[in-house]
Amino acid sequence: MRLSRRAHLLLRLAVGVGLAFIYIPLIVIAIYAFNASSVTKWPPSGLTLDWFPRAVEDEFAREALLTSLKAGVVATAIALLLGTLASLAVARHRFFGRETISFLVVLPIALPGIVTGVAISNTFTQVLGVDLSLLTVIIGHATFCIVVVYNNAVARLRRVSTSFEEASADLGAHTWQTFRFVTFPGMKSALIAGGLLAFALSFDEIIVTNFTIGAGEETLPIWIFSNLFRPHELPVVNAVAVLVILISIVPVYLAHRLGAEQGGATGGRAAGGGVETESTAIP
Repeated sequence: MRLSRRAHLLLRLAVGVGLAFIYIPLIVIAIYAFNASSVTKWPPSGLTLDWFPRAVEDEFAREALLTSLKAGVVATAIALLLGTLASLAVARHRFFGRETISFLVVLPIALPGIVTGVAISNTFTQVLGVDLSLLTVIIGHATFCIVVVYNNAVARLRRVSTSFEEASADLGAHTWQTFRFVTFPGMKSALIAGGLLAFALSFDEIIVTNFTIGAGEETLPIWIFSNLFRPHELPVVNAVAVLVILISIVPVYLAHRLGAEQGGATGGRAAGGGVETESTAIP
């Protein structure tokens, strides 16, 4: 579709406004992280790198980072397992209630985080009588991480023909051989992309974490929120926030590249030939 010059300019302007709306606050935080003064004011009185070594040396921040990494890795592993199984069931089999199951799998990511957090907290503490801990945080994160993995996996499976799997079965391969040598290679990049996005979501999550974490434990987002209103710690918090942004960019960028490369590689076989659902969309 060809656009007029005016429409082209308006489209560029809209894109610029949208990007500015998203990224100007992040740029402001980055500038504050280099503020030479411990007093937050605009514009900064000077620039310094002193806050970054202090952020790295902060023992509580390092422990919170380690907790976030543990929660993210385990929640992602759970999401990869359950999300893959759910996607295989929905995309490769027909049964009563299939669409209902698909809806129930993706529903948690649409629910407000505070609802999910309260529900999980009450279930563990009041129904099961289990104390809140890192385990409850991991389970809480896995509820929405599964959605990301499922979306990526089911989108890929719907684009890949079942003829190869049928041919494998006709040649005598049993179910696990077909999965290992035919199905899994076709969906591997989608699972990697989904896992990276799931880890990024878990690493940055704060609302569900706040309701499911045990006493005396902190993830990095919880640590940032706890120190945000302490004036003497605010410059260090800004530096940590910049480091979190940089860490979060890596898995999201890799997931995007994987989805784009696979979309280009399969464009001749798949209807539409794009990456419209594998990295971000909800069916």
